[in-house]
Amino acid sequence: MTALRNVFALVETEWRHYFGSPIAWVALTIWTLLFGLFHVVVFRAFLLYSMQSAQQMEFGAGPKLSLNDLVIGHVLQNMAVVALFITPMLTMRLFAEEKRQGTLELLATAPLTAWQIILGKFLGALSLVALMIAASLLNFVLLWRYATVAPEWKPVATGVLGLLLLSACFIAVGLFVSTLTRNQIVAGTLTFGLLLGFWILGWVGDASSGPVMQVVTYLGLLPHLEGFMKGVLELKDVVFYLSFVALGLFLAHQSVESQRWRA
Repeated sequence: MTALRNVFALVETEWRHYFGSPIAWVALTIWTLLFGLFHVVVFRAFLLYSMQSAQQMEFGAGPKLSLNDLVIGHVLQNMAVVALFITPMLTMRLFAEEKRQGTLELLATAPLTAWQIILGKFLGALSLVALMIAASLLNFVLLWRYATVAPEWKPVATGVLGLLLLSACFIAVGLFVSTLTRNQIVAGTLTFGLLLGFWILGWVGDASSGPVMQVVTYLGLLPHLEGFMKGVLELKDVVFYLSFVALGLFLAHQSVESQRWRA
């Protein structure tokens, strides 16, 4: 119980830092505005497509329209790109700022384990992302209220889960990078570069590629998101994201532990 209290105390401290500075407010504003913008643009395209399909149905069978596939899935996929840009802003200060202010030494001598520090900061950033996602989901509530055929809730749940797991991977990488430097700009830039690299890995192969390229593609973050957005929850994708997070946290732990010994 003491370990949990220490972790949640660190989460509370991180939230005070986030909301005591412009970071959380800027991130929330950008996220919700872009979510709403994407939702409006995609939904207008859906309405235009549905009118064209209605005209086609007068002459025969038209294509099947789905709010889940054509609106919700597209919006959440676009927000995954936004998360690629926003999460480095949330993680760059987690340890870099502690080093710059000299407070990391205080954490190192406090009755806290390295894992408690890592999990506290990780959960602090992840819970802020979860709040951002939850706030923006109000856009989808209107679909259930006014749509003639309401969308299914399961693809929405899996899409949100996939976006949250992807963001957790981003945060784990950013957390590790932040332990390596005291400069926030350097931490944010390196984090974005690494995340972009893992993002691009998903583009290098296809079904006709050799086994090596398929393995490289599998290590990309993007291919594992597609099933979530389609309402398909596969264990291999969940395990991949959780393993990626675990690796990032392990590397961050090793980095923090080495600095604790030097302190």
